[in-house]
Amino acid sequence: MDDGSRHDTYDVVIVGARCAGASAALLLARQGRKVLLIDRMRFPSDTMSTLYVHPPGVALLARWGVLDAVIASGCPPLTTVGYDVAGLRLTAPTPPTPYSDAAYAPRRRVLDELLVRAAVEAGADFHDRTSLREVVRREDRVVGVRVQSEEGPRTITAKLVIGADGQGSRLASLVDAPFRTADQPVSCVYYSAWQGVETGFGYHERPDSWIVRIPTHDGITLVTTYFPQEQFDRIRRDPLAEHLAAVERNAPDLHERLRDAERVDGLTGTGNQQNFFRRADGPGWALLGDAGHHLDSITARGITNALTQSQLLSDALAGQDLDDTAGVDTCLAGFTKETYDLLREPYRMALDLAKLRITDSRVALLRTVARTPELTARYFALLAGLIDRSEFFTPEVVDLLPSSATAFGSDR
Repeated sequence: MDDGSRHDTYDVVIVGARCAGASAALLLARQGRKVLLIDRMRFPSDTMSTLYVHPPGVALLARWGVLDAVIASGCPPLTTVGYDVAGLRLTAPTPPTPYSDAAYAPRRRVLDELLVRAAVEAGADFHDRTSLREVVRREDRVVGVRVQSEEGPRTITAKLVIGADGQGSRLASLVDAPFRTADQPVSCVYYSAWQGVETGFGYHERPDSWIVRIPTHDGITLVTTYFPQEQFDRIRRDPLAEHLAAVERNAPDLHERLRDAERVDGLTGTGNQQNFFRRADGPGWALLGDAGHHLDSITARGITNALTQSQLLSDALAGQDLDDTAGVDTCLAGFTKETYDLLREPYRMALDLAKLRITDSRVALLRTVARTPELTARYFALLAGLIDRSEFFTPEVVDLLPSSATAFGSDR
């Protein structure tokens, strides 16, 4: 039946144009695919985010030719990292990669727009203020979408539909994507932005509290505070007072600097810190970024994980004829498995940190790490995702530790 909508045909439709969707559009367009990228929001615009891009994500931006534009936008390089916990102050240079010796924390209206622009330059079409309404199926396979924009309804036929539309993904709901792993929220978070304060990047941990300082564009520093999830109903009654009180109690040096700074933008926050892996593929569809995998933001891995998933998806589909549906499904299943295998360890690590408990075993680990600059640097490389547990916990390191200290971030 003709519903009066426009009809168009693409190889790939990507729903959600933030860093996951835009980077996937860029990579797939560079493969010669005909790609449509849509987002329900007006672009450019900000979204709640920790902003921080870990070194592996920075390396991907460099490989894709986007990092130079991030730097040219005035985003400051973050060349050191600090960690204040249990009477220890660990500092080290940002873990380097062959592409950069700095991390970056660009405002999302900048990063997302740069990735969208790169995707369009690669040949993708982009439409903002365009919302997914329905999926189109042929038998059990997704073969397109129906969307709504200011110009009216539109039906789009596609060989592959990708949902990169966040943890509350509309596409995931429409295809009834099941959860593979799910854990209850364990923390809540609030963000404020300050101008006129120089802090460098780092975090402060105390029992029931985690505070992060993240320099970004325009001389602004983002200050984030984490609280246990069970305190959310109380904190949300006066979040600004609770936010500032947490900084004063647990990072007094930072609080003193904020006295002479100007707070810009509004306070934002959420108690909806979901933790899950969804099944990220099915007949004619895939999920990317927070739509397929979301974790507590305490490790600031969201952007880096999204960029990583886009590269994995692009690699999985490289050279694949999208008309070969069985071949596409095999590629997508491989992408889902590789994503899970790669990201489940940092997922467990994030859950561990988000409990906001400073255990004796972790203090023992950190006291050992603090003994030498080399171990400190390797620990930050572990947190950044440049090395995994097996590379950090070498026999020489294990010999220095109590046995319980090696459990940090494990699947146990």
